[in-house]
Amino acid sequence: MAKEDYYATLGIDRDADASEIKKAYRKLAMKFHPDKNPGDVAAEKKFKELNEANDVLSDDEKRAAYDRFGHAAFEQGGTGSTGGFGGFSDIFDEMFGDAFTGGGRRNARQSGRGSDLRYNMEVTLAQAYAGNKTNIRVPTSVQCSECSGTGSKGGVAPETCHTCQGQGKIRAQQGFFTIERTCPTCHGQGQVISEACGKCSGSGRVHQEKTLSVTIPAGVEDGTRIRLSGEGEAGLNGAPSGDLYIFISVTPHHIFQRDSANIFCKVPLPFTTASLGGHIEVPTVDGSRARITIPSGTQSGHQFRLKAKGMSILRSKERGDMFVQASVETPVNLSKKQKELLKEFEQEGKSADNSPESAGFFSKVKDLWEDLKD
Repeated sequence: MAKEDYYATLGIDRDADASEIKKAYRKLAMKFHPDKNPGDVAAEKKFKELNEANDVLSDDEKRAAYDRFGHAAFEQGGTGSTGGFGGFSDIFDEMFGDAFTGGGRRNARQSGRGSDLRYNMEVTLAQAYAGNKTNIRVPTSVQCSECSGTGSKGGVAPETCHTCQGQGKIRAQQGFFTIERTCPTCHGQGQVISEACGKCSGSGRVHQEKTLSVTIPAGVEDGTRIRLSGEGEAGLNGAPSGDLYIFISVTPHHIFQRDSANIFCKVPLPFTTASLGGHIEVPTVDGSRARITIPSGTQSGHQFRLKAKGMSILRSKERGDMFVQASVETPVNLSKKQKELLKEFEQEGKSADNSPESAGFFSKVKDLWEDLKD
């Protein structure tokens, strides 16, 4: 019995494009797959015919031969179809991606992708505030200049692997299943070189330290990660390079403490200034000074807020706030006269109006003691 026309098998016109062929095959293969038709001999036969038709029509060279000579083009040697259930792996490629097939031809060159690199960088708080541009030196692998990354002597372009036809994978039929593994000839590259480059020994890359210019944006925080695409290790035999990841750590400051975009600063305040009031100047993270008015009677722990005097905010023109905490300093190393003046002050300042917090606390303590007596 004469074979059915491949186009008729898939139910498509002779001028159908690749996407139409693929769509028709996928639909019919799902319908007649033996797993969906257990024990149905007719369905199994139809499924094999679909695989054979798809194998020819999805290959431009085979299709051209078929259009010219019909089935006779593949007599004495066949179509090269995997037969059985091999074609169903193409459906798995589309439906489930690399999890089942390893990506096939799509990932042949990706298999030699260069490794990602990590670089730890320390910046000061001032650099994190203003941003910084600096050069870094990274030991890595770069594309071989002798062969332009091909790995072939003289830079001759690699040839398509004849074992896997450039797919980087080979498939073998085992019963109802198609087993796929990395091509042993090209090791998944899909290409082979006839004579290796003497400088890189055929890898297409050499070890070298390279200098990169890195821009640290204003407002970066401790732990920020910056990705430089394609600046990692060069790939094997011209495969894509990996990425470089820069991890930022902000060194602690001796005066300022940072909390997100806000800056905190503890400032010692003379006893007299806290009592009588006055003015002080404090440094800010941008290198300028800010003048603060201290009200009379300021207590330790009181915070003064300086709006928009904090850190830069990443990817924004705004700034956080600065909080200055007063720390009232008790006088030390007093002279005899200073001690006398303080004793005189103590005698004059026993009123609860001068030390309301102390008076209130000890009043509560006195009440507690009275309650305990009862």
